[in-house]
Amino acid sequence: MDLQQVILVLAEGYEETEAIGTADVLKRIGFKVILAGLNSEIVTSSAGTRIVTDCLFKDADLDAAAGLILPGGLPGSTNLRDSDEVIRALQYMDQKGKITAAICAAPIVLERAGLTKNRTVTGYPGCDQGIEGLSFSGNRTECDGTVVTGKGPGVSFEFAAAVAKALGASDEKINAVMNGMFVLR
Repeated sequence: MDLQQVILVLAEGYEETEAIGTADVLKRIGFKVILAGLNSEIVTSSAGTRIVTDCLFKDADLDAAAGLILPGGLPGSTNLRDSDEVIRALQYMDQKGKITAAICAAPIVLERAGLTKNRTVTGYPGCDQGIEGLSFSGNRTECDGTVVTGKGPGVSFEFAAAVAKALGASDEKINAVMNGMFVLR
């Protein structure tokens, strides 16, 4: 597998386990992970963890990326949802047949972009309430076409493995990384 690039977008109030856990697993599997700050190169999580990103999201190269990943957390997910730039990027990636992925509360962003219609998705219980056309399966992860979703922080490793699988990583490579990290599955 060639070293594929994925972009993980961080907005103020992101969930750190979902962001860092996902990025770490994908790097171990062999992907180049670009951390892109939505509005700043230094982004603070919902628990106060500050991350220095690789670039601003507006400078990330969507054409070079095989996937676009959104960690959850609040208000991180609502900040992503309210960004027209993120919505346009998700729609662009979808039109190009590239992977779009969201975990926890972040599937609300996919919904705003129109990517959850007629797809099975999951997310943090209750985050789908009051959003017409968004209903979570309750499963830990879901992969429906080019859309990958995860339930919450505790499934970050499984979510990353599902993203890697959707991007074309072999089961052998994914299993080797998961087994090497002692991830129960």
